[in-house]
Amino acid sequence: MADTPPRSPLAPEQFPILPLISGVSFASAAAGVKYQGRTDVMLAQIAPGSAMAGVFTKSSTRAAPVLDCQAKIGLDSDAGAAIIVNSGNANAFTGKNGIEATQAVTDAVADALDLPKTRVFSSSTGVIGEPLPHDRITAKIIELKTTLDESAIEAAAEAIRTTDTFAKGAGAQIEMNGKTVSIAGIAKGSGMIAPDMATMLVYIFTDAKIARANLQIMVSELNEITFNSITVDSDTSTSDSLLIAATGASDVDVTGSAAFKDALHGVMKDLALQVVRDGEGATKLVEIQITGALSDADARTHGLAIANSPLVKTAIAGEDPNWGRIVMAIGKSGAAADRDLLSISFGDVLVAHKGWVNPDYKEEDGAAYMTQPELVIAVDLGLGAGKSTAWTCDLTHGYITINADYRS
Repeated sequence: MADTPPRSPLAPEQFPILPLISGVSFASAAAGVKYQGRTDVMLAQIAPGSAMAGVFTKSSTRAAPVLDCQAKIGLDSDAGAAIIVNSGNANAFTGKNGIEATQAVTDAVADALDLPKTRVFSSSTGVIGEPLPHDRITAKIIELKTTLDESAIEAAAEAIRTTDTFAKGAGAQIEMNGKTVSIAGIAKGSGMIAPDMATMLVYIFTDAKIARANLQIMVSELNEITFNSITVDSDTSTSDSLLIAATGASDVDVTGSAAFKDALHGVMKDLALQVVRDGEGATKLVEIQITGALSDADARTHGLAIANSPLVKTAIAGEDPNWGRIVMAIGKSGAAADRDLLSISFGDVLVAHKGWVNPDYKEEDGAAYMTQPELVIAVDLGLGAGKSTAWTCDLTHGYITINADYRS
């Protein structure tokens, strides 16, 4: 398999111009963990006084770096921090070797940057079950240290890609109390995407001032309606991690700020949808809107049942307005539904209403709508006020090709 698959047709034209975050600098290097001829390690150095928060996969087989981050993330500290990430090897299902490899890498970064070991967070992404050649990473730590640059975030985003066809970034700036607060984030993810967080990695940086506990609450809440609401293939990775650092350099306290929360939500949603746009083999971005459920939880269950259905996803790939598959997915979800109250729309095309095909529906209208690259499937259950939104992509032969050859 080529290390760089063809660029997704849903990809943005270019990597965005992101605001510089005072107190954060980046570096990347080619360590040859798996890939040759491309960068595969990134380092982010974070200033003293920064707050760190994060959410992680709930997988029972989560990787050694995830367990290490979970042990450290809840600790308050005024010391600086660092994030070290490698692509090409997930360091998952590697037993004692995985623990030792994680420690070797984080210890080397701590020593090089004069940081407490509890303030170095690591992630690994790539093939599962192969020992991480950590010596190739530790050999690059000094090079990474000497090339740290606050403007090198795009190169950092490139270094964490595996089957991603493009580097992912998003940012925002808001004015508060006469000062500017900035947010910048990067992500990787293309396949094995059905986060349960808490092979998706996300790193967000802001110069906002906020206590760790408050930052954690905000990120955990926003995660549920962004990264926890996307799916490419229904498979939850062993390595899903989201880390956020708030340096406080803007000297603007955003505790309780709705404006900051909205801006952070925007960045997280942007990155989440970029992951779906880069779904392996994807040609369609699909938004599933559920309303009228008995509860928000039921709405979420229905939405993900539709979004994860191979039959729904292949129909979308074939541009077939097969609304019967939507009915099937709702019926199997396990959440409350009444066949005779269901209404289904493809965009502005009302397909079914109150449990029966809309008498004005024309198959050619549905088929024409399905040719678009971005689609909205709306379902109203007619039972209550519960609502939820999920995002997915279509399922094409490209997904099979990429994953059948992934380890070769």
